[in-house]
Amino acid sequence: MGVIEVDRARARGPRLIASRPWADAVLDDAVTALGRGYLEPAIPALVATRADPESRAMRVEALAKAAVGLTDGIEALIERDRVNPDLWLWLGRARVEEAWEIKPDVRARAVQADRLRMFHQAMESARAPLLAAAQFMPADPAPWVSLLWMALALERPREEKDSIWAEAWRRHPSSYAAHVARLVTLSPGWGGTSQEMFDFARAAGAAAPDGDPLWALLPLAYFEHVAGERSGRSRAWVSYDVQREISAAAGRWHVSRGSRPHPRAVEAHNAFGAAFYLADMRRPARGHLSRTGGRHSDMPWSHLGDPAKEFHKACSRLNVITNG
Repeated sequence: MGVIEVDRARARGPRLIASRPWADAVLDDAVTALGRGYLEPAIPALVATRADPESRAMRVEALAKAAVGLTDGIEALIERDRVNPDLWLWLGRARVEEAWEIKPDVRARAVQADRLRMFHQAMESARAPLLAAAQFMPADPAPWVSLLWMALALERPREEKDSIWAEAWRRHPSSYAAHVARLVTLSPGWGGTSQEMFDFARAAGAAAPDGDPLWALLPLAYFEHVAGERSGRSRAWVSYDVQREISAAAGRWHVSRGSRPHPRAVEAHNAFGAAFYLADMRRPARGHLSRTGGRHSDMPWSHLGDPAKEFHKACSRLNVITNG
């Protein structure tokens, strides 16, 4: 599927591929199978990534979200193979995702004490399988990425979050998944500060290897900043300094011709495309959104509302359509 730009007279709504921000046919097939209740295709999809930490983190995250409500089936698979790190990792991350599904609204915590207790118990249940995955495959950063999200959700002490981040970073210093989890951990919405978050995003981009999308942390940081400050969706984006910094970051992220695209490239295009769209910088916004293939990511669109609707709105206003 390609994506093209058209003039306003010919524009129509983009053909969306909801919540699949990747260019990975194997993962597409496994997620589709899970939607039909079939777990087995996910296993080779994970096994194949043991030497590829970026694809592994992306696939286990997607497969876990698709397996919400199917964890009993993963447990049954583990009963047949109790030393399989892929199954333990998948179960742990799926439990993290299942817990997020029942997280009570912060504003309603006073009247939802029981549900908050259930949320904490469900999230805590991910710890043992994730630690088992780490034990069976010690060099794998993926369990530690999931533990970062678990610690965030449970509002664990900063020292514990820092320790988990160190374990993930030590195993794969340029892990996109780990950096995103750390960025959110440092955000004002989760007990951090904007200054520390921006310092982290800028340092990560500066240290990124060629062709790496870690520079996309910068627009993501601005979304987290705006959300944490509750300053509205547009005021920060019209700042010349903000626009200049995001433009510079986009310029620093490049994909060398002939090289294998980074597994998170579609997510990075979503991040830059959304930022440029809000800044009313139409040309770079179109350039990035046209490279998503109609595949939107939850981050950063969820900061604006329903991710699918916001992505569709942006593409429509920018006259970006998919050509199936």
